[in-house]
Parts: sequence; C-alpha cells; structure tokens
Amino acid sequence: MASISNFSSQTPLNSSPILPPPPATTTILRFPSKLPLFSHRFSLCSTAPLAASLVVKCSQNGGNGSYVKRTTLHDLYEKQGQSPWYDNLCRPVTDLLPLIESGARGVTSNPAIFQKAISTSNAYNDQFRELVQGGKDIESAYWELVVKDIQDACRLFEPIYDETDGGDGYVSVEVSPRLADDTQGTIDAAKWLHKVVDRPNVYIKIPATAACVPSVKEVISLGISVNVTLIFSLSRYEAVIDAYLDGLEASGLDDLSRVTSVASFFVSRVDTLVDGMLENIGTPEALNLRGKAANAQAALAFQLYQKKFSGPRWEALVKKGAKKQRLLWASTSVKNPAYPDTLYVAPLVGPDTVSTMPDQALQAFIDHGTVGRTIDSNVPEAEGIYSALEKLGIDWSYVGSRLEDEGVVSFKKSFDSLLDSLQEKANSMKLVNL
Repeated sequence: MASISNFSSQTPLNSSPILPPPPATTTILRFPSKLPLFSHRFSLCSTAPLAASLVVKCSQNGGNGSYVKRTTLHDLYEKQGQSPWYDNLCRPVTDLLPLIESGARGVTSNPAIFQKAISTSNAYNDQFRELVQGGKDIESAYWELVVKDIQDACRLFEPIYDETDGGDGYVSVEVSPRLADDTQGTIDAAKWLHKVVDRPNVYIKIPATAACVPSVKEVISLGISVNVTLIFSLSRYEAVIDAYLDGLEASGLDDLSRVTSVASFFVSRVDTLVDGMLENIGTPEALNLRGKAANAQAALAFQLYQKKFSGPRWEALVKKGAKKQRLLWASTSVKNPAYPDTLYVAPLVGPDTVSTMPDQALQAFIDHGTVGRTIDSNVPEAEGIYSALEKLGIDWSYVGSRLEDEGVVSFKKSFDSLLDSLQEKANSMKLVNL
C-alpha cells in the first residue's frame, strides 16, 4: 500500500448542502406491474424511453437531470425500511445531488467504477497534474484522487447520516484489490483509508475472501465500519456475520453504536453463472430454473440474517448499542436482456437491508419499480429452488468460489488498467514519467 503524505488542502463542500427546490411540474409515472419473487416471463424488455424525469447519469458533462419531488426510492425507505444506494461515483460529486433529492441514501464504489471515472474524464486532470508535479508516484496520486472523491461524497451524505444517528448515509471505498489474499495487508490498508478519509460515514470495503474474513474481525474490533464485499454464497455470508460479531465482542468498547457494517451479497452474477450451467444440463426442469437461483439464494440469506441477529449473543451486544450488519444487495443490474429490468431489486425488498443500484437498475426502479415486502414472501419456494438446483448437480460451493475468484481478478484488472491509464495521462500531459 502506497502511503500518502502532505495532502493538498481542498475547499470543503458545505456539509449541509442547500438543494434547489424541484420543479413544480415534475411528476413520476409508475406502472402497476407486479414482479413475482422467483417466477417471471422471459420476454425482451421494452426499449421505450423511461418515464421518470430524473436522468441517472454520473457524468460531469451530462449531469443527473432535473430534480424530482418524490420517487419510488422514497417509498422503498419510508414504507419498507430498505435503503436505496447508488452504485457509482464520479466528478463532480455534486452530480449526486439530484439523486439524493430523489431518494438515494448512500453510495458504493469499487475499482471498476474508479477506473471508468478517472480514465474517461478530464475532471481529475488539475489535481493529478499537481500531485505528479509535486513528486507523487502514480499509485499514490491515484489514492489521493480517490480520497478526495470519497471525502466530498461523504459530506453530501452526512446530513442523512446525522438524521439517522449513523444508520444510513454511507459512502464506501475499497482497499486495493491486490490485497485480496493478504490478511494483514488488508488490515493495514483499512486502517490507513479510515484515517485519511476521516469521515464518520465512510465504509471501508473489504472482500470476503478466505484471507480477508479475519481482516474484517480485526478491523471491526478497531471501531472501523466495514462494507464486506464479494459475497456469493450462504456459507461465506455466515462466516462474514461471525467475523462482525467476533469483532464487536473483541472491541472492548462500551458503546458500539458507531461501529456498523453491511454485507454485500451479489445477485445477478449468480444467475449468469448458474444459467449457463443449467443450459448445459438442458432438461426442461433445468431450463425452467434459469433466472431463479440468485433471488432464491438471496431469500435464504435473509433468513440466515434474521437467525444470526437474534438470541442471547446478539442481545448482549445490543445492550452496548450494537447495530445489525445489514444485508446489501449488490450486482443488481440485469445481465440477461430477456429478464425484467428490476429483477434483482423488486423481489429483494425487506426491512433493514440496502439495495445498491447502478444507473440502469436505478433508473428502471424509479420509472416503474413496485414497492412491497418481497424478500420473505415465499421462503418455501426459495428453499425448493435451492434444493432443486442441488439435485440437478449445481454445486453452490463451486458457484461461490468461482464467482469470488472472478470478482477479485476483475477488480485487479480494473485497478491495474487504471494505473496504466494514469501513466498514459501523465505522459500525454508531459509530466514526469514515474
């Protein structure tokens, strides 16, 4: 982990931004379509333009459209207790203001998001030039760019954090993906990021690899809030919960109320892999289960969540102010165009959970998403699907391990590509070649 020193002072954003009022004529059209939990029709999604006036686009050129009075995101939180977050970040972070006004309550980022933001934008050029000319190497300069974005985003969401007494309004930043197999390196990186970002509403993202689950326990015990990412299986999810509980117990803190966590459980990628396996099997029973594995497993994860955060052990922690490690549904964009575009959002609505949505999923849900508690509406069906897949030869352990490996490799490639892009940027700007 490259160290960063002598941070250049930045003009802070107002911690309580005054948002301009929404246009009086703005309306949101919602369609009364129902989306069953696991059963859905396989028809191509409509290509008609979306009805919502909010244009979800994280870009310093396009902005995020106009303000809206009220969206399904507000209903999601106020009626069902699920927090809608935005899975994207770019400069200027003020692009997030219309999304906050429209109901977004947090932000997640990852190496792929920063790779896209930094490599395709000129908004980072001035700071990058100053850093490199000031003697920073490329990787150190990268982390300063990231830290500034995260700090600025934290300030935008701080009012939500304050209003909910630390229950919401978080911004997530991930440790280097190169540390996915390094327990102590991940701990050190998490401590460093927490220190340099220096915002109460930052989540340090740590991957749920076998090497990093112990890191989660240690980082939590230090009083640092964590977003545990790349969770693809029930067994690994249970290990993540245990790491959180162990960390709280090991902290020695009398007040645990400011140590929080989310567990990022990935969904659409599960269907992408399992669907291919089912197509290889090729039987009518197998083909009928396509598009159902991810939500079935997610429903069972919610059952595990309810079980683990109850009973004497948990109640003892609650007496010290502990908060549940919320389930966060990640990878919510639909990869198969034959599936409904809210497939990984609408069927996973439940209390004390988070749904982080990239542009496409967020726009679709604002436009025609339906709000109702669905995550535990048909648990027996979820159990049946999970078992049926096992009987067909789907090895859930293999699915989880393969997707975890692919996720780590993907983030490493994005990280390395970003550093290469920054080196090219330095060359094109005729800066010192570091």
